[in-house]
Amino acid sequence: MIKDILIVDDEINMAKAMGEALKRVNFVVDIVYSAEEALNNFEKNIYKMVVSDVRMDNINGKELLKKIKRISPKTIVILVSAYGTIEDAVEIMKEGASDFIVKPFSAEELQKKVKTYFPSDFRILKFNEIIYKSQKMGKIIKIGEKAAKTSAPVLIQGESGTGKELLAKKIHKNSNRKDFPYIAINCAAIPENLLESELFGYEKGAFTGATNSKPGKFELAHKGTLVLDEISELHPTLQSKLLRVLQEKEVDRLGGVKPIPVDIRLISITNKDIESLVKKGDFREDLYFRINVVPIRIPPLRERKEDLTYLSNYFLNVFREEAGKKALKISKSTMDLIMNYNWPGNVRELQNVIQRAVIFAEGDKIEPSDLFLTESKLNLELPDELMSLQEMEKKMIIYSLKKTNGNRKNTAEILGISERTLRNKIKEYELTVKDIVSGNY
Repeated sequence: MIKDILIVDDEINMAKAMGEALKRVNFVVDIVYSAEEALNNFEKNIYKMVVSDVRMDNINGKELLKKIKRISPKTIVILVSAYGTIEDAVEIMKEGASDFIVKPFSAEELQKKVKTYFPSDFRILKFNEIIYKSQKMGKIIKIGEKAAKTSAPVLIQGESGTGKELLAKKIHKNSNRKDFPYIAINCAAIPENLLESELFGYEKGAFTGATNSKPGKFELAHKGTLVLDEISELHPTLQSKLLRVLQEKEVDRLGGVKPIPVDIRLISITNKDIESLVKKGDFREDLYFRINVVPIRIPPLRERKEDLTYLSNYFLNVFREEAGKKALKISKSTMDLIMNYNWPGNVRELQNVIQRAVIFAEGDKIEPSDLFLTESKLNLELPDELMSLQEMEKKMIIYSLKKTNGNRKNTAEILGISERTLRNKIKEYELTVKDIVSGNY
């Protein structure tokens, strides 16, 4: 749900006073007394504006600002402090704050400041920022931020849907090349004979149909960033030409008579293991070393469980607002299913599943059946010893009943059987749902 303003201050009286001042001019206001509470609120809602104190225990206002901007980049953040200096204000503005108010201030001053910045048309900036909570992704982001400060080539590897393209954009936006072009091309989407001209350009008359000269992507990305998505699909001939461009920092157009100097930062992306392709002879080793100066491997979603809850609630906030289902929540049994699904399509698949669930949910909660996960692909810890199919079936039923807290309907949906069949199986194996839920199995 999108709300107006969140007040954050560990001085309870001050927080309440700010809240009352803004309510008097018809703003809808929530009040919390710590940064931790504020972040918890952002798991349920997106706020158009946050007014926060700077000095707070554990997480201060500056850190909260960074975290909020990562969750909802378009949220306006105004920080307040009794210890303001010009240097503080400049630093805070650099971090993304819209303004800085020095205590003490009157209710009228606060109202005027908020009205100045309050967005009249607020739309969530969707899916073009990396949303995460896990330490694993935090480390990846830090590597990207360090890489952004250089012009070194970056190789981003990871499964489809993990956010490789988003990380490439983040690196560019945080680099000293951010004011120059960001050019991306998918090497697998363009036929080989056309890809060469797309990358390197051509002169008039270079081939049949070349009625005009055309610069290639390397030239267009001059002083900026060139992203080669699915670089593992590059033909050996083009691998050789790419290697020369990176070594000589110049490009030869098809039909050209002299090389053209180019200055680009190269970011390569692939969902394949290039090192294994090198060993097989399918990718040039010298090119691999050239593009792999800063290696970044994004872990799949199933390896960062902490992000699953965070992302699910983030996508829920976005899609329920669009669907006009502001009270919609994810049920516990549904979240259990989300946590135990393998997510082969990673974040992209989760986004699509939550969007579909919001559309089809009929009550005030998203139930497992709303996810339409026809192949459960649960993360099960199976024993090493062999067992009969009957014993395996019994263990699956017990496991699923535990995960759904004894909900037979949801368990049947997870297992892909009818409730009647489940009841018969429970009776056949002499199981007691109450004992299963209480941990006696």
